[in-house]
Amino acid sequence: MSNENTTMQTKIYNQKGKEAGAMELPVKMFGVKWNANLVHQVVTSMMSNARPTVADTKGRGEVRGGGKKPWQQKGTGRARHGSSRSPIWSGGGVTHGPLAERNFKKKINKKMKTKALATILSAKLRDGEVVLLEGLSLAAPKVKLAAETLANLAKVFAKINYKIGKRAIIATAGPDENLKKSFRNIKSTLVEEVRNLNPLLLLNYKYVVLVKPEESLAVLEGRRK
Repeated sequence: MSNENTTMQTKIYNQKGKEAGAMELPVKMFGVKWNANLVHQVVTSMMSNARPTVADTKGRGEVRGGGKKPWQQKGTGRARHGSSRSPIWSGGGVTHGPLAERNFKKKINKKMKTKALATILSAKLRDGEVVLLEGLSLAAPKVKLAAETLANLAKVFAKINYKIGKRAIIATAGPDENLKKSFRNIKSTLVEEVRNLNPLLLLNYKYVVLVKPEESLAVLEGRRK
C-alpha cells in the first residue's frame, strides 16, 4: 500500500498463468472493511426485487359462474345461500388468498449498492480470489481453448478450475461475444461485463477475473460517481 493509503499493489497475470507485472488498485474499491449488515441488506433487497409474483387466486367475485341462487331462500330446510361460488363451497372463491398485485420491491440506495460491491471485492481480494488478467483472447470460439485458459490459471489459483459449483466470473471491460461463446458451455464460469457486476452476482462465484484491469477499473470507478 502506498504512503497516501489511496492505492494498493496487486500482481497481474497473463492467460498462461504467469506473472506479468503489478498494478495499483484504489483502496476505496478494494480496501474496504467488511460490513456484513450492509451486504446482507443489499443482497436481500436485490433478491426481493428479482422475485416474481407467481401466486394469484380469485375471490368470489372473480370466479366464473355462480350467478344463479342455488335454491330458494326458505322452505327447503337447508341453510340459505346466494351463490355457489361462495368461499365455503367447492369451486368457490378463495378468502384472503395471494394476489398478483403483491409487491416485493425494496428500495436500494445507489450508494449502498456501490459500497456493498466494493466491500465484496475487497473481501475477495484479501482472500486471494481476485485475479487480474492483462488480457484474454482466444483464436476461435472453442470450449477447448477456454478450458486450457482455466487450466493455466489453476497453476496459480488451484481451485479456479473446479467443475462443480460456480467457480469464476470473468469480467470484461466491454462486450466480447468470442469469450462468451467459448465459456458458455463451462457451467462453472460466467463471462460478464464489468458494468453489470453486482453484489448478488459476485457472491454466487468464488473467483473474480478482471480482464484488462486498467479498463475494467475505469468502468468500476465510473460507477462510484
